[in-house]
Amino acid sequence: MDDPEQVRARLEETGYLVDDGLAITCFLALRLHRPLFCEGDAGVGKTALAAALAEALGAPLIRLQCHEGIDASQALYDWDFPRQLLHLRAAEAAGIRDADRLESELYDRRFLIARPLLRALQTHPAVLLVDEIDRADDEFEAFLLELLSEYSVSIPELGTLRAEEPPVVVLTSNRTREVHDALKRRCLYHWFDHPSFGRELAIVRRRLPEVSARLAEQVTALVQTLRGADLLKPPGVAETIDWAEALHALGASEVDADLAVATLGSALKYREDADRARGLDLTAVLASRGGRR
Repeated sequence: MDDPEQVRARLEETGYLVDDGLAITCFLALRLHRPLFCEGDAGVGKTALAAALAEALGAPLIRLQCHEGIDASQALYDWDFPRQLLHLRAAEAAGIRDADRLESELYDRRFLIARPLLRALQTHPAVLLVDEIDRADDEFEAFLLELLSEYSVSIPELGTLRAEEPPVVVLTSNRTREVHDALKRRCLYHWFDHPSFGRELAIVRRRLPEVSARLAEQVTALVQTLRGADLLKPPGVAETIDWAEALHALGASEVDADLAVATLGSALKYREDADRARGLDLTAVLASRGGRR
């Protein structure tokens, strides 16, 4: 893709709408082969961006879901011990006793299990999504920084494996903790904020064309109001889409306060947040921005 506008157009063809800042950041990530670090609240479209980039580039999306305690072997590679054991037994049955030969055969690539990071280095083109890096610990962060600096990995039994061309890398963080500056400096950074009413409505309409325009507008207005209600977990764009889809599945072409309250579980995931939402004047919200005309 030759310029930010082409990046924007290709992403929008996948149904993912971007503003100028994100289009430019994505273009630079592609042109400079730099990882893209996406930070923001859950549900604002960080993970969806990686999927949209993969679709736009015609590349597979390889996802590494981070979690507490994740280590290099879970993310990079492992050896297929059951197959290695079967190979040993077959060699013994065939009368092979050459230890050096057996060892070299055991650590052949056919017994190597490529985890997401190694698969991304071996696949071209590829989009590597390192999801929720803030859930990993400092040691894994340091390991990832080293890998992203060289786009290669050393396997003692096989030597150094290097990517022919670096994958497109998207890292996401929900900011449950601060990620170290060293990793951020390696990346291009983009903060994902909740979208404006107009942009969020456009996203819903693009993702759910079967939903009536009135229902889409009403649900977007409700979610925008809920985000200003000091909730434990404000709903993201993903929840806006889920809510509109749920209401459409119920056969609704518009929503009133009673139906909104009955379906709050599509958008809010904490009892305290649902209780606070029930205390809002949802009728007034629907009348002011999404009511009948």
